[in-house]
Amino acid sequence: MKKWLIGSILVCIAAFIWLPLWMLLSGTIMGSAELYENLVPVLEGGEGTAVWPVIAQYPTLQAYVELLLDTPQFFTVFWNSCRQVLPIILGHVLLGAPAAWAFAKFHFRGKKILYTLYIVLMLMPFQVTMVSSYLVLNKLRLIDTVWAVILPGAASTFPIFIMTRFFMTIPEAIMEAAVDGASPFQTFVWFGIPLGAAGILSAVVLGFLEYWNAMEAPQAFLKNQALWPLSLYMSNITADNAGVSLIASLITLMPPLLIFLSGQKYLEQGIISSGMKD
Repeated sequence: MKKWLIGSILVCIAAFIWLPLWMLLSGTIMGSAELYENLVPVLEGGEGTAVWPVIAQYPTLQAYVELLLDTPQFFTVFWNSCRQVLPIILGHVLLGAPAAWAFAKFHFRGKKILYTLYIVLMLMPFQVTMVSSYLVLNKLRLIDTVWAVILPGAASTFPIFIMTRFFMTIPEAIMEAAVDGASPFQTFVWFGIPLGAAGILSAVVLGFLEYWNAMEAPQAFLKNQALWPLSLYMSNITADNAGVSLIASLITLMPPLLIFLSGQKYLEQGIISSGMKD
């Protein structure tokens, strides 16, 4: 009886979680008239109650054709997302991994204070640092360029925290044996990166999930809509363009979903290791 109850609860939770995805999938094959009738009470304040059928009454691929063949703007914003997010993730690896290695394995004056500062910066929401970031970027004449999004994102402190905690789990005995005849940089490249690969990849997965869906920084620093990423392209949904918007949402969901599924094992290892050692 107890197992049956637990199983029923889990099934209900799973159905609740998957319901929005099913609505998204079913909505992509609905005709424009059907979508308009279903959503106009919500999106435009029309009369009646919004409804959502389990299966489209008249399935069609019209919205797919309209988005993929007749909407070149979508491919522009998709490319904008790629050219903003991928350099940020590269920055997490090239800047964050060496910094995390230094925090985890080196002893230097002011280390605890500097690491505490990193933690404080990590806990600050974007709204707190938005004005100061805008002033600095404006002084550097980077506002309304992709670098206004890339540079602050690449210098994020959260990947450093994740990788530092993982590097701390590498046994000191291995490092002492590796130091013999090797420079600190060689030790990091030959031993730190391979042994800490799971932590680095977990930071990559989390970083991609965060910045692929980021809205605040692009909206604050990019005035030219031609530079907007997918996250901002999806912000204006009306009953008239609901079909195209639902398909765009589905396509937007695919890259982070694939990244998450391929890096789930490393993500779990990184999260577990972050609480193993102070």
